[in-house]
Amino acid sequence: QNLCQSNWIRDKGFGMGQYVPRLVSPLTGRVTGDVEARAGSAFIFETTPGNMVRWRRWWRFANVEQALTFVLVTIVTICLTSMLAHSTLVGRPGLPQTVAFLLSEGRRFQEIVGPWFGLLFWGIGSFSLFASSMGIADYTSRLAADILKSTYLRSSTVSESRLYFWLVWVLVGLGSVILLIGIDQPLVLLVISASVGGTMMCLYSMLLLVLNRRGLPEAIRVRSYRLVALIWSTAFFGVLASLTIWQQLQRLFG
Repeated sequence: QNLCQSNWIRDKGFGMGQYVPRLVSPLTGRVTGDVEARAGSAFIFETTPGNMVRWRRWWRFANVEQALTFVLVTIVTICLTSMLAHSTLVGRPGLPQTVAFLLSEGRRFQEIVGPWFGLLFWGIGSFSLFASSMGIADYTSRLAADILKSTYLRSSTVSESRLYFWLVWVLVGLGSVILLIGIDQPLVLLVISASVGGTMMCLYSMLLLVLNRRGLPEAIRVRSYRLVALIWSTAFFGVLASLTIWQQLQRLFG
């Protein structure tokens, strides 16, 4: 999701995005800038004193924005939802060990506050899950379309926005197929998603290390604790991914 922020920034013309061509909307057919994005288009600024002043100002803003909208909001919401679940459900007999506990929690809210509060709780939860799914489909398709167009389909007449459009519907189709064949247990899907996500985080961190060491100017490379965090992330998720793969191989051939 963090990777895809650069794609949104490009479309809005923020920061360095003002130097990069925009995407055409797959729904309205209108471009958000002057021209449609071209494969492999990029712009790298020179590390002059003036440019570095603007870079540091943007970097401070990016850090504050990430700390507030991602770190702080995530911690607060996790703490609040955990407190609500603990105060309403802990100690109750027969509590399901699945996401069905949300049904019990909503009913408990109806008993404590009123029928409307339980409906509000379920409504907010459903909307949050829907928004998350929409966001995942959006940024996954954006990244895939960008990679396909800039790497493998440079000479193709198919636009990046058209690739994005079809990739979204491919994801929707795959999700429908998974549900139709009977894999509808949220915890099973969650375990699969977490396993794949951990493996991707290992590769993602490794690629970020390579990019920062080889692809960026010396003045804007990550250093100190950020570099240590990337190395730790690569090792941590690499070990988890290896253990998961080994366990699955043992189950298949053991």
